[in-house]
Amino acid sequence: MRKASFLPLVAAIVSSILTGCGMNSFTPTSTSSADSVPVSLTMTDDPPSGVSVLFFQVSLTDASLTPATGSAVSLLSNNTPIQIDVTKLQALSAFLSTANVPAGTYNSLSLTFASPQLVIFNASDQSIASTCAVGTVCQLTPTIDNSATVTLSSDPFPVTVAANSPLGFLVDFHLNTIIQSDLSVNLAASNGVTVSQLPQQHPRFGSLAGTVASVTASSNEFTVQTLWGKTFTIDSNTSTTYDDFPTSACMTGSISCLAVGQFVQVDVASVVSAGTLLADQVTYLQAAGQETVEGTIVGFNATQMKLILHDCPSNNSDLPLGGEATVTFASGTTFSVDANGFTIPAGMVFTGTENLAAGQEVQVNVATGTLTNASSPTMTGGWGPPRSLSFTTNNVELEPSQITGSVASIDSTSTSFTLGGFPNFFSGPWANSAAWQAAIDTTTQTTYQNFTTDSFSGLATGDIVSVNGWLFETDNGLADPTVTSPVVLAQTVTMHSNGW
Repeated sequence: MRKASFLPLVAAIVSSILTGCGMNSFTPTSTSSADSVPVSLTMTDDPPSGVSVLFFQVSLTDASLTPATGSAVSLLSNNTPIQIDVTKLQALSAFLSTANVPAGTYNSLSLTFASPQLVIFNASDQSIASTCAVGTVCQLTPTIDNSATVTLSSDPFPVTVAANSPLGFLVDFHLNTIIQSDLSVNLAASNGVTVSQLPQQHPRFGSLAGTVASVTASSNEFTVQTLWGKTFTIDSNTSTTYDDFPTSACMTGSISCLAVGQFVQVDVASVVSAGTLLADQVTYLQAAGQETVEGTIVGFNATQMKLILHDCPSNNSDLPLGGEATVTFASGTTFSVDANGFTIPAGMVFTGTENLAAGQEVQVNVATGTLTNASSPTMTGGWGPPRSLSFTTNNVELEPSQITGSVASIDSTSTSFTLGGFPNFFSGPWANSAAWQAAIDTTTQTTYQNFTTDSFSGLATGDIVSVNGWLFETDNGLADPTVTSPVVLAQTVTMHSNGW
């Protein structure tokens, strides 16, 4: 199953699809007028350097556009806070919300955040706050320095919302800048949050995940309720694809695959209106009544592995995001790769515990009746171990990992490159090396984003890029046979033009 795309730096994309409004600016008066324009909000991420951040969650409590005259216009439906795992947004983006916005000129975008939660691996040479020991995973509830609201008013603002002119903004939340040396969060840090304008043609709206609430096959329409309680109406057409649905649900991908209670991911092709979206792809994540989780491997042996949890489709409070789960392999546990239509080259295998590696992203099922929660840990000065839990699984599926680094070398012949700067909690003899690198393999299916030339030829040594791809514990001779670090098969490579 494909993971939900609420992925690490926070980049927020505010994309407005402009239809049926006047060309001239005017003072907004009501978000329900005939001149209203649907505006959408999406998020992605740009991760920090120097700290192995395993999990960073923050609540977005308000997002609003301020017009040249008149009152600010909220982009969050009913002002419902949205919890965002920003450590899952390095190479992907998450669609958050749409709202009707009156046509006119807008001078700024304001975002308000609250309740940050941070889980790190202490890779330093000393304990932190006398509580987080060297080489351990620790949780912190950081303070927010300065204001929890950041207002973006520089270029490209002011902007004019006008008829038939698609408009969008990319807001980057740079974790390496906003997370301070004492691990507090400073939203006002210079260049901590930046904004740029999306290209008018083919803006990337990102993905959302939720539970199917209703299906109307006769009109190719269904509704999805997200974990934060927002319901979207999803339109589909002949271009919409349906992926990873089991044969028990359907034999051929179509809206007939959908059933109430399923958990799915929707890749958004366009915004039809506020609250109504057109789906580019619908991916099956979990059947009604199932219990699955997704997380990052931070330790393992032949019988168990430890995961930092990033996704729980059922929103079960006993499977807390950011928690550390000890997962025991049942007898006969199956191991597979969630290829999602991507061709995995021969030699890149994930068939058993011998193929596990720290840093891999996996999705596992929770065997019925095996979930056990330890008591919540004692926090000292805001620090403590993550909440611990345990369960048994009989199915482990390798998902794309989100990893970022600097391009160290490029091999055009094999269309591969090496990437440095990986978190040093990754397993293997390279784990504590300052020069740690990984081989990145690409294929003709690999896509490139934000490059001057969106192809392998657009790569250059020194580029800071995020790779969304499957991490295998060894390169198996597929790239440079002298490289002893793992290989990542890149599904997507994203350039970070603003650096780290």
